[in-house]
Amino acid sequence: MTEHHNHTLNKTVKNGIADKLANLPALPGVYQFRNSSGKVIYVGKAKNLRNRVRSYFRDSRQLYGKTLVMVGHIADLEVIITSSEVEALILENNLIKELRPRYNVNLKDDKTYPYLVITNEPFPRIFLTRQLRRDGSTWFGPYTEAGQLRSILDLIGSIFPVRSCKLRLTEENIAAGKFRVCLDYHIHKCKGPCEGLQPEKEYLEMIGEIVRLLKGRTSGMIRSLTEKMHALAGELKFEAAAEIRSQLESMKRYTEKQKVVSLDGVDRDVFALASGQDDACAVIFKIREGKLLGSRRIYMNNTGGETESTLLSKAAEKYYIETIDAIADEILFQHPLPPEEEEALKTLLAAKKQDEQGRKTVVRLVVPQIGEKAHLLDMCRRNATHHLEEYLIEKQKRGEAAREHGGVLDLGKQLRLARMPERIECFDNSHFQGTDYVSSMVCFVGGKPRKSDYRKFRLTSVAGSDDYGAMQEVLTRRYSGSLCEELPLPDLVVVDGGKGQVNVASAVLTRAGLDIPVIGLAKRLEEIFMPHARDPFNLPKTSPALKLLQRLRDEAHRFAVTYHRQLRRERTLQTELTSIAGIGEKTAQKLLKHFGSVERIASLLPEELEAAAGKSAAKKIYLFYHPQELTR
Repeated sequence: MTEHHNHTLNKTVKNGIADKLANLPALPGVYQFRNSSGKVIYVGKAKNLRNRVRSYFRDSRQLYGKTLVMVGHIADLEVIITSSEVEALILENNLIKELRPRYNVNLKDDKTYPYLVITNEPFPRIFLTRQLRRDGSTWFGPYTEAGQLRSILDLIGSIFPVRSCKLRLTEENIAAGKFRVCLDYHIHKCKGPCEGLQPEKEYLEMIGEIVRLLKGRTSGMIRSLTEKMHALAGELKFEAAAEIRSQLESMKRYTEKQKVVSLDGVDRDVFALASGQDDACAVIFKIREGKLLGSRRIYMNNTGGETESTLLSKAAEKYYIETIDAIADEILFQHPLPPEEEEALKTLLAAKKQDEQGRKTVVRLVVPQIGEKAHLLDMCRRNATHHLEEYLIEKQKRGEAAREHGGVLDLGKQLRLARMPERIECFDNSHFQGTDYVSSMVCFVGGKPRKSDYRKFRLTSVAGSDDYGAMQEVLTRRYSGSLCEELPLPDLVVVDGGKGQVNVASAVLTRAGLDIPVIGLAKRLEEIFMPHARDPFNLPKTSPALKLLQRLRDEAHRFAVTYHRQLRRERTLQTELTSIAGIGEKTAQKLLKHFGSVERIASLLPEELEAAAGKSAAKKIYLFYHPQELTR
């Protein structure tokens, strides 16, 4: 026994767990471990509570990873005795959903899937819902693919005249003549049970056919309908036979869309898994009569330290506890399940699986290595890998979004702002030796750039190198001109610079009658300046707030420099064109806008230049770039 485990045992004995361990019953049930704060940190099930719970406190060499850490936090335990292993399995599943313990694997579907329900009433209705109720109705699903569900509904609507109304069709109401047939009756979409035109027995037989269809029993239905069609034709009832022929054609189109993945026609469920560092994705293929009817995904978090066999068993337990479909005859697994988990799953399946006569039947659990079944598993595993990769990408994006929002919250806290700076505008100036002075404004909302609200300014009132004057002009144009009405006001203004720039910005906002916080971020030491404060202060280098401010400042600088370079390039090109006798600045701008570059202008013929410059100017430009033509 290791020193660590001795310490753990001593801790548990001091907390009074030893007495509870000594009195555990050898019965099935659920156990809960609690920490020193009384919070449930783990929920588990056991066929024999005494043996299972004691195994955590015997030899730490048999524990690893997350389990070893968890044992060190156990301060108390509680057990719930159940009458069977199946009850323990269901109770464990419910408690994990309710309590979400720290050390349990978290299982969740990727979305709320719709179900198809056949209501429990004299003339049942069929419709879609996402609310699963135990009200005696017949439920099918969940359906994970919208296209598959639309195909099923279209098929049912084209073959079976099921009522679409919500009338309460009791025997008394129909006999009293309370209802009248609707348009569906006249277009042959319903046979009028509301007026007693269709007997309840005939209607329920039709519902029975729909149930067989939804269970994937299409081959038997096709044979039955074919025989019925021939029989009607033999009786010279050609109109009724033609109606069944239309039904057969619809059903054959539906079955042709289903992918045949197994030639033996056995009903199977296929379980495969892809696992990452702390996440996993299980995919379940639902195969009926050899056709793939659909698939379902179960995502898992907090999986570190768990084997893939254990994760597969947890996915299977969740799936079969929640499923309302008929249990398949055979279940394929990517790995063998742990013996205790396999036994619990078999007990659950035996309780739910029964044949058409209501007799319980045996479900085969298989781990194929070669052949068609192994190929099915490989296809399922590839799907699991693909979906896990997609899930991890989305998880990374959610993490980045959380970090961005965390930067906003941290900035508001660090600056002690009255409201969170959801919208931040940052300004920067750029020039070259006092020429081509420009400013940029970038906007971040929720910690992310909103490029539609970026603005660039060509400054006109600044002479020479005057950063304060530039800051005053751009802020005045933003917060007292038309932009003040065009764009929402920010929660925080950031300027690139120190004390002088911040005080100028504060004065502009005050003159505009705006009470908006403003700060400056100096490049050299990443110091934060506040208006009229004598000294700057620094944020921690790892602070999310500082990282957000740096991103703002760098983006504003990039945007300003890009605009400045663009203006310098245009000015240089215009200078070359305006050096041509007879070509003014407006003509040069028009030419550049029309043709894009001086290089292209220099390569054109006079006829091509005339459209933008006129005949006289076109000739002058052409001769400027082709002086050899003057000697001809």
